[in-house]
Amino acid sequence: MLRSRTFRLVLVVLVVVAAAALALTYIPSNHYIVLPDRARPTDPLVDVPGEQNGSGDGGIYMVDVRIGRANLFERLFPGLQEGAELLPERVINPEGVSDTQRRRSSLNEMSRSQLIAITVGLRELGEEVDIEAMGAEVVLVQPGAPADGELEVGDVIVAAEGEDVSSTSNLQRAMSDLTPGDQASLTVERGEGERVEVTLGTRASDQDPDRAVVGVQVQDAEEFRFPVDIEIDAGSIGGPSAGLAFALNIVDELGDDVDRGRTIVATGELTLEGDVLPIGGVKQKVIGAREAGADLFLVPDRNAADAREAADGLEIIAVSDFDEALSALAAA
Repeated sequence: MLRSRTFRLVLVVLVVVAAAALALTYIPSNHYIVLPDRARPTDPLVDVPGEQNGSGDGGIYMVDVRIGRANLFERLFPGLQEGAELLPERVINPEGVSDTQRRRSSLNEMSRSQLIAITVGLRELGEEVDIEAMGAEVVLVQPGAPADGELEVGDVIVAAEGEDVSSTSNLQRAMSDLTPGDQASLTVERGEGERVEVTLGTRASDQDPDRAVVGVQVQDAEEFRFPVDIEIDAGSIGGPSAGLAFALNIVDELGDDVDRGRTIVATGELTLEGDVLPIGGVKQKVIGAREAGADLFLVPDRNAADAREAADGLEIIAVSDFDEALSALAAA
């Protein structure tokens, strides 16, 4: 009888604990969780006319991370998932930026990274790429900022304070004489060539209280003219960190056999000059590379120390620019 009661009591406790744990998975927390995502081949994402087939094995892979709002169970027990990292909401969505706004900004970064990757890859192969500076494109409007309701994502600022704007650096220079609280006069192109004159208030920058800002994030707006019709479709993947992998894939398909039958995973944001910039989530990306059976993992040199901490036998190659990445793969 005692054994039976004990068994029933233990069973009830287990059921209650399981029900509580299940309930916690449906309750969102105020943190986000970053998780590894298995590396994937770039070949199906990059369409290159006249591409050459390699050895049939291996290939160039990109790797991303999964980011989402953590539920209370994940918030309390993040260590149950390998590589999980909890981050406060302000780190993921600063200044009240919504998930939707962050996602749209991330997709804009991906779109630009593809154009840069095509440019760097083609230039490595000796092709000419023409780039025309068009202005400063709005990629994020901060809620409650002076620009909120006045500027839109996709607007291209072509003039500020009476000065022509062809890049983000031009915009910063044109607004450098303003102090927080001043009015800023902007000309933006919206839609199909429509020009709109906008006058906005300004506020102090969070990073520099003496600098006047209107509350937008911008990137260089440029028109790229490629001699080869290359298309990249990354679907719902966002961010700029696949740039290095895409450029390596283009060279692999149109020029040298870069992978030589190996599974090469690469991460890093590319600049138009071919520099490889650091990225986030590198420890999770190492796990994603390992899960894909990577032979080598190329990372920006500033991420190398963190990557090696999670390598677990995976060979990490640190690179600072695109030429160094190609040379390292040729020598490895």
